Amino acid sequence: MIDFNDKVVKQFTIATILWGIVGMLVGVFIAAQLAWPALNFDIPWLTYSRLRPLHTNAVIFAFGGNALLGTSLYVAQRTCQVKLFSDSMASVVFWGFQLVIVGAALTLPFGFTQGKEYAELIWPLDVLLTVVWVLYAIVYFGTIATRTVKHIYVANWFYAAFIITIAVLHIVNNLAIPVNWHLSYPVFSGAVDALTQWWYGHNAVGFFLTAGFLGMMYYFVPKQAERPVYSYRLSIVHFWALVSTYMWAGPHHLQYTSLPDWAQSLGMVFSLILLAPSWGGMINGIMTLSGAWDKLRSDPIIKMMIVALSFYGMSTFEGPMMSIKTVNALSHYTDWTIGHVHSGALGWVALMTMASMYSLIPRLWGRDGMYSTHLINVHFWIATLGIVLYIASMWIAGVMQGLMWREVDANGSLVYSHVESIEATYPYYVIRLIGGVLFFIGILIQAYNTWKTIKGEKAEVKSASEAVGVGA
Repeated sequence: MIDFNDKVVKQFTIATILWGIVGMLVGVFIAAQLAWPALNFDIPWLTYSRLRPLHTNAVIFAFGGNALLGTSLYVAQRTCQVKLFSDSMASVVFWGFQLVIVGAALTLPFGFTQGKEYAELIWPLDVLLTVVWVLYAIVYFGTIATRTVKHIYVANWFYAAFIITIAVLHIVNNLAIPVNWHLSYPVFSGAVDALTQWWYGHNAVGFFLTAGFLGMMYYFVPKQAERPVYSYRLSIVHFWALVSTYMWAGPHHLQYTSLPDWAQSLGMVFSLILLAPSWGGMINGIMTLSGAWDKLRSDPIIKMMIVALSFYGMSTFEGPMMSIKTVNALSHYTDWTIGHVHSGALGWVALMTMASMYSLIPRLWGRDGMYSTHLINVHFWIATLGIVLYIASMWIAGVMQGLMWREVDANGSLVYSHVESIEATYPYYVIRLIGGVLFFIGILIQAYNTWKTIKGEKAEVKSASEAVGVGA
């Protein structure tokens, strides 16, 4: 019997849910500010511009990051049939990562920032994160190197790509010359800085929010479905096609800018190519249920995973489409982009994380299942409704904004002022807020369900009708 180190995995699991609550609460608050700007109360550190980077860092790196680090260390141990390379180093990784997150929470609201999307942290925190990440890589790859199973399961390939690529992206994009403890100047400038930033920014999406969570998917979907992955050969093709093309798609964020036109076009081309491996992965995940489709009726965790994969497919169709220059001319700088980001962030990343947590938590604490399967089902429907309201409102608002901004009269003058487009967007901001609140309620339900599961309690099914479509 192998003495797996599940203590650090438990710590990452609890941190995932707690930081998810924090990040999503800030998201709900700033969504409310867009509808009612007076909610900043004229307090500088409560303004949208200060809280928005706090929200993105909390949900991407605190919520998503803890989920990725925790599940990767869990999966590596199980698939390699060996305990972690170093328990003490794994503990340092956990607490060091939490220190970086707390550092972000203590600096971003007060305006200490580099001003780079998804890379706002000031240089001391960047250095600390680099050290933590190197230690994490040593633990992870050390575990892989000491494995007792010859084969390296495909989930570990995706986790490995995520770890290596994020390290390279983080270091290169944050190369800077410090001036004092909170101020630094980047070594790049102008269009080169913009290209480097979006090489980083898009691949933070590509390798942090995609490759890492595909590693999660390739382990927990077959595990929960109790079926082998649909096509192992497709999973390998999916991996190599994805990692070899994603790296070059970043320039599509810079269409119609001072970036050279050939670079913009190259980013568009690689974005369109990305559709194939992305959909290959989606199909592989969904088709893993072949022979077990009935689980969609009886297991809400499987239902959540399949819907997450569906959102992954939808987002990875929408992204390449939005990179096409003629489409981008309409969509860029509008709320359509916000809708696209959140169809991936909420629909793919968050749902897959939540489903994987539901699958993982009973195993970590030695329970037969979650406290309440009925609550998982409630969570699924509330969260799905919230996502639909959120992204549909932003899609409509974005297309409307793009059309209003480009509308000209016979004299070539703009028909609508910017203020008029904001006024027209107001109802959609309210709908988006409602969607965000529903999604936030979902994670509160998960936190309650998790707490009860850890305590070892089990909810009673009050009637047979309650159990229909829910399962045990």
